[in-house]
Amino acid sequence: MWRYVVRRLLQMVPVLIGTTLLIYLAVFALPGDPIRALGGDKPMPPAVYASLRHHYHLDEPLIVQYGHYLWGLVHGDFGETLNGQSVADVMKTDWSVTARLAITAWVFELVAGITLGVWAGRRKGGVVDTLVLSGTTLVIAVPTFVLAYCAQLIFGLKLGWFPTAGIDDGWPYSYLLPGIVLGSASLAYIARLTRTSLVENFRADYVRTAVAKGLPRRRVLVRHTLRNSLIPVITYLGVDLGSLMAGAIVIEGIFNLPGIGGQIFTAIQIKDGPTVVGIATLLVLVYLFANLVVDILYGVLDPRIRYE
Repeated sequence: MWRYVVRRLLQMVPVLIGTTLLIYLAVFALPGDPIRALGGDKPMPPAVYASLRHHYHLDEPLIVQYGHYLWGLVHGDFGETLNGQSVADVMKTDWSVTARLAITAWVFELVAGITLGVWAGRRKGGVVDTLVLSGTTLVIAVPTFVLAYCAQLIFGLKLGWFPTAGIDDGWPYSYLLPGIVLGSASLAYIARLTRTSLVENFRADYVRTAVAKGLPRRRVLVRHTLRNSLIPVITYLGVDLGSLMAGAIVIEGIFNLPGIGGQIFTAIQIKDGPTVVGIATLLVLVYLFANLVVDILYGVLDPRIRYE
């Protein structure tokens, strides 16, 4: 197992280099001069302009600029914003807000999605199955921002169950409503995926054999059927953790949460490339390590999987 983990970590290195290179090229190859944008409407003295371009390596070829960024990344440096702040310091406070929001949404979709999927899968063709399939289809069809405004109106303003904006009430109370909205679409996919996988495994020979041997239905469900059915669900959950962080921009704006969504939106507007690249790199790292954890969990869920 440890050899497999080391091999997967080594495989992550070229993936990280390739993705960060594409992100860096996409950000800094865009037309426009970020140093002139930093000066605003006032003309910048030529000496100051040249000094700033040299400081941020903008006077060098693009691939050389990326080399400087990659060298700093190896040493844990995500770069420096155009305002002279460390990108890591800028992300520190905002990242914690986005992480709490994403984890709240992820736990919600994990628990509720698997529960609904199992509930529907055990009653295939029944009323519960129909309700789950219809409800998840409705959630998928409605845009996230519409769900967010409806949730604010109903559960925040009308019923008063949750705060409608800000993080004044702390975690988890301030993050429950935006987390539920953020995880609602993924919950629908997880419920349907769990239900489909469970129905398929119920028809497998090993399940029929277990039932014929007289094993209790609950044990057949938990120890045999559900365990194998969760493999595709775990795959989706691992990838979705990074997607939730990347897709939190709209939710953070609607619920007025000071996360990296607002930070990256502002950075794009003012052409602050180092901040955009730094946040995107951190999201790539989350994706890579989430996929590593998923691969390890495969062996835990299914003993037939071996990493020799």
